Order: sequence, then structure tokens, then C-alpha cells
Amino acid sequence: MSSKSAPPPLPEPLGVAVADSHTHLDMQDGTVEEALARAAAVGVTTVVQVGCDLGGSRWAAETAAAHPEVHAAVALHPNEAPRIVLGDPDGWSRQGARQAGGDTALDDALTGIDRLAALDAVKAVGETGLDTFRTGPEGMAAQERSFRAHIEIAKRRGKALVIHDREAHADVLRILDEEGAPERTVFHCYSGDAEMAEICAAKGYFMSFAGNVTFKNAQPLRDALAVAPTELVLVETDAPFLTPAPYRGRPNAPYLIPVTLRAMAEVRGVHEDTLAAAIAANTARAFGY
Repeated sequence: MSSKSAPPPLPEPLGVAVADSHTHLDMQDGTVEEALARAAAVGVTTVVQVGCDLGGSRWAAETAAAHPEVHAAVALHPNEAPRIVLGDPDGWSRQGARQAGGDTALDDALTGIDRLAALDAVKAVGETGLDTFRTGPEGMAAQERSFRAHIEIAKRRGKALVIHDREAHADVLRILDEEGAPERTVFHCYSGDAEMAEICAAKGYFMSFAGNVTFKNAQPLRDALAVAPTELVLVETDAPFLTPAPYRGRPNAPYLIPVTLRAMAEVRGVHEDTLAAAIAANTARAFGY
């Protein structure tokens, strides 16, 4: 195995246990048990497993029900909604070609998500939101309709809302205002600047920072982290994606949370134990566990 594809080594364990607020165990190598054991060995004792489609959401709910240290979030990813409605003839999503199902198919899928959201092991509805990076203008109506439906489900089921916001900050904030955000709203893989962090702070939205906060070109993210209120900051891997420096490009997993958390503590000028304790409490509050 080349060093580029090899999993990074286990970091020094944290002194205070934390949660990975957003991971995709179903997209990582090895078993769930192995991933959880490696994470626990370095002080990452809780993970939020996030579904991106109906099948993945079902898997998240089942995995959370089977493992007390796993909590589930269920949703149709913003890029999944247009796929359901319009089809995916080229299979660009790496999920193979899809037939167009129209609005009826989207309604059926949303009904499935709503049923899953009622389960005890499911603590959040997400990741949902908007993504103009991967979905063109023709798919935005489906994306927006799906987002509004997920907000409604989260509120009715009393669950947290987990937001995927890619190159769509203003529209995401606008729709949250129009629909009325759930009591607990998490911006996963926070990607806004310091100015947006002030808006999120004023509204009480949680901001979850991923490994990209360590990237050289990510100064705007570090500026946002510096101004975000301590009680609204979370940490995540979004594994297998967004592996923190110096391991960028290699497979990510929950056990690498300490690398990102230490970088975050440096940005905020606090001891890593202080930040870890705050994040542990924040994550439990955000997801209601």
C-alpha cells in the first residue's frame, strides 16, 4: 500500500473524550466495530452516523440501534433529491444510472425519511440543504423542495437539523428564515466566513468544523472558527473525506478527530482539554443524547 493510500497513524489520545459529529462509516474500509475501537482508543467515544439516501439512512438507524456509541442522522442529501426526480442517466454520482422518478418518487423517499426520523436511535434529520457545486440550475427546485420538507420533518419529530451548505450560504440562511429553523440546527462542515459565523451565532446555529480547517488555503475558515462562540462549536471528520493536514488525500476516519481538534484549539488559543470538554457538551446538546 503506498503511503498516499495508507490510513494515517493513530494520533496521541485526547485527555478529554469527544464526539465526531458527522461521519460516514458505511463509506469507510473495515467494520463498524473496528472503526469505533480505533476512535475510542484516542478519546473519540461517540459518533454521529449520517445517511445520504434512503438506504444509507436505514443503515445509519440500524447501526445506531446496535451500538450505544453511535447516533444516527437520516436524510436525502441535497444532490440525491434531483437524482430521484430527474434521474441520473450518466451515473455521475458513482451510484450508477438512475431512472427519473418525478415528484412522486421524491415524496415517497421523504415519507421513508420521516418514518426513520421517528426512531429513538435517530437524533437528527440531515444532511440536507443546498449544493450548487454539484447540482445545476435544473435540479435546484427538487433540492429546495427536499430541504424545506426535511426542515418540517425535523421540527415535527423534535430532532436536530444537519445542514449541508456548499456554495449556497445566502439561500440556505434564507430558507431557514422562511421555514423557521428547528431549535437545534447544525451547519456540518462549516464552510462560511467570519461574517457568516456572526449570523449563525446570532441565530444559535451550531458550527461543526472538519479537517479542511487545517488546510493551508483555509484562512477564512480559521477566521470563522476564531469568532464562533465556544458553546456553538462542534468537530467532525466527514470521513472518509476531508482528512486533516498533514494527511490530506489519505482516508479519513473518526480516530483522526484529535488532529483537527488540536488545530482548532491552536486557532482559538485555548488548551485542547478545554476545547474538547466544551465540544463534548455541545455535541450532546446539539443532538439531544
